[in-house]
Amino acid sequence: MMPASTVSAVVLVRNESQDLGDCLRSLGWADERLVIDSFSVDGSALVENQGVRVVERRFTNFSDQREAALRLATHDWVFFVDADERVSDELRDEIVRRVGVEEFFGYWVPRRNRIFGHWMRATGWSPDFQLRLMDRRHAVYDRDRPVHELAEIDGRVGHLECELLHLSYENVRGFRRQQRVYAQLVAEGMIRSGVRRRVTAMFFQPVREFWRRMFTLRGYRDGQVGLLLAILMAEHEWHVQRFFRSRRVSGLPAPKR
Repeated sequence: MMPASTVSAVVLVRNESQDLGDCLRSLGWADERLVIDSFSVDGSALVENQGVRVVERRFTNFSDQREAALRLATHDWVFFVDADERVSDELRDEIVRRVGVEEFFGYWVPRRNRIFGHWMRATGWSPDFQLRLMDRRHAVYDRDRPVHELAEIDGRVGHLECELLHLSYENVRGFRRQQRVYAQLVAEGMIRSGVRRRVTAMFFQPVREFWRRMFTLRGYRDGQVGLLLAILMAEHEWHVQRFFRSRRVSGLPAPKR
């Protein structure tokens, strides 16, 4: 089955060789598979010999990288997938059936997250809709959001029904390492936006984040994993405030990945 409109599947990578192969195999139906590689040193770029187009580009932030990918893609419809995500046969068939037929210029894709071997039910990871499929002629990324980036679509946006599988963090060490990277990028965005925070935010923001994850977002439904993630996201918020204050006081720019 061929889609009514041609689709470029785009994967942003940096040292993702462990996951990239399975991800690309799940995208074998796409008209183009494009890997934007931030100069990996683990062999991720070698997939160019497997019918995959590879473009090396320096990483500044996620929004900038996705905006560049929209320009580099060959086809008008672009589907962003992360290396640790997998496209099921059901999601593939739905994309093929709907893209270019309906009067939408983008689609929210439901994502099912597995963290520490647990399929999430709440805690902010379920429900989880990601704006990943879009007509690049009507899409632009907000460069003021360096992390957790979101495209702005000039037109109607629909919702897909079938899930994108996210085989996320397998251990706490990897989760904490990645959240520190995100914390630096969030702090950078806050500084550039002129955000002001009291010193007490170092204490109150992590407490608020724990409460939000555990109770507002019903993290208790995920049991011990939900409790652990609420604690880890409180730690993430503490790092955001720490990076924000250290860069603001010293006058140095926020670090970049």
